[in-house]
Amino acid sequence: MLQVPKGTYDVLPPDAARREGLEGHAKRILEAAGYRRIETPTFEATELFARGVGEATDIVQKEMYSFDDGGGRSLTLRPEGTAPVCRAYIEHGMHKLAQPVKFWYLSSFYRAEAPQRGRYRQFWQVGAEAIGSAAPATDAELIVLLAELLDALGVRARLRLASLGSPETRAAYRDQLTDYLRGHSDELAPEVRARIELNPMRAFDSGDRRTREVMREAPKLLDQLAPEDAEHFAAVRTLLDDAEIRYEVDPTLVRGLDYYTRTLFEFTSDELGAQSGVGGGGRYDRLIEQLGGAPTPASGWAAGVERMLLASGERPVAAELVDLFVAIADPGGSRPAFALTRQARGAGLAAQLELAGRSLKGQLKHADRIGARYVAIVNDSAGTTSLKNMESGEQRDLGPAEVIPTILRGSRLS
Repeated sequence: MLQVPKGTYDVLPPDAARREGLEGHAKRILEAAGYRRIETPTFEATELFARGVGEATDIVQKEMYSFDDGGGRSLTLRPEGTAPVCRAYIEHGMHKLAQPVKFWYLSSFYRAEAPQRGRYRQFWQVGAEAIGSAAPATDAELIVLLAELLDALGVRARLRLASLGSPETRAAYRDQLTDYLRGHSDELAPEVRARIELNPMRAFDSGDRRTREVMREAPKLLDQLAPEDAEHFAAVRTLLDDAEIRYEVDPTLVRGLDYYTRTLFEFTSDELGAQSGVGGGGRYDRLIEQLGGAPTPASGWAAGVERMLLASGERPVAAELVDLFVAIADPGGSRPAFALTRQARGAGLAAQLELAGRSLKGQLKHADRIGARYVAIVNDSAGTTSLKNMESGEQRDLGPAEVIPTILRGSRLS
């Protein structure tokens, strides 16, 4: 039997309803704050992610789906959303617009990771990006907006907060951390030891017991911030305090992308087990420049759709509204029934037509099962119709032209 590839999945109608609810919350919350929707192509030039995400990251080194397009160009299914949005900002000259330019997206992404609960090779994310502002208030606003989205979905999450400072500060710290890890290499997990030179900060992410013991005594970047970076971080924290957003400062927080500067944050949920991250992000003031644009400050986040839905648990989904079910009592009534259904939809009614060849009794049972408010029973080729109110049980004969006005008025049928 044919099945979807491992690490992918089908979104079935009941799941689609929950996802639509999530999208509705994201649209309401983000657009009220001035964020406008953007969608970028599913695949981009591989170079975009190598330059933007970082060649030393796990994403670029072993998780991207890259392929030759037949013309000698390497393309990659997008593994994340920030670099493509920044590429679009540069390509379309958005630096000429009033800054910051604020975007949100809901898109599919692809990573060759080991599939597990809450982690898929094809997955969806909601993301928000504010490009063109260096203000601490931008970081705070983005964090508050993600907190509001999680709250609207019923996700109970903890916020971890840190600062990576400037790339220059981080480079000096990286040398210090590398020396520390070299001195404890015999105590580190093999995979951590293998990437000491390449990406030493990821050692803080290790789940290995001995590695975690070593990292408890490791130097922390948060203790070495330049004064202006420390001031920025303090301002973000003050605004979050004012907004009554609870958080914990976590000097070990790292994320698997190289472009972050200054503010870094992540929301985690105990509902997800080991893969506890629901969403997060931070500031990336050098990324636009790395991709060929002018120096432009920016900040943003992404949150996993599947992870948010898992963390939110089973929540009630509004029943589908069906104003009218058009039943067919005689085969001769098929044509006028089809016409009546189209006219009902044109009048703004949610109308469904009998398509399964059921008996009239079966059609009425189906109409009741889907919660139809009215059933129009088309009796013959002339379109003679009986309209039944499914709540009251009232039924009477109407001319074809009377059916839709009667439903729109909500009139009693007796």
